[in-house]
Amino acid sequence: MSIAAAMLPEFDQEMATTRKVLARVPDGKLDYKPHEKSMTFNQLASHIAEMVGWVADTMKEASFDMAPPGGPKWEAYVAKSNADLLAVFDKNVAAAREALAAGTDEGMMATWSLLSGGNVLFSMPRVACIRGMLLNHVIHHRGQLSVYLRLNDIAVPSIYGPSADEGQM
Repeated sequence: MSIAAAMLPEFDQEMATTRKVLARVPDGKLDYKPHEKSMTFNQLASHIAEMVGWVADTMKEASFDMAPPGGPKWEAYVAKSNADLLAVFDKNVAAAREALAAGTDEGMMATWSLLSGGNVLFSMPRVACIRGMLLNHVIHHRGQLSVYLRLNDIAVPSIYGPSADEGQM
């Protein structure tokens, strides 16, 4: 089994769980943040939805420059509503899954680099970037988002087992 094929079942499970959490982000509280140093509900949720799309980009390109010399600086996606957020997430999940499914072991082991202003910030095998910098990063932020839900008395969905809001197994 290829590296990419081995990742797909976990990817599918994590993206389904992530969608359940994103679906509960309330339009009426997009500007909420639990602390002055925290992102808003919308910034955090938008970051998650956008980050999933980076999987496809990472599979297709050898690098990404956040501020390419002579070019426009990367700007973060900001959702206009929960419906917009879920539409972008769904589109990015489909593109990421398609790119992963097409991945070869050789391609997964190829070096991928993140740059800023033409300077390399880090380089690592593509599989390590997808696993550590993207999927684990999405899962990390999903956990933060579940705390935002709790702090706003919004039911937290089951993530890795029942939540206090969704009862026992």
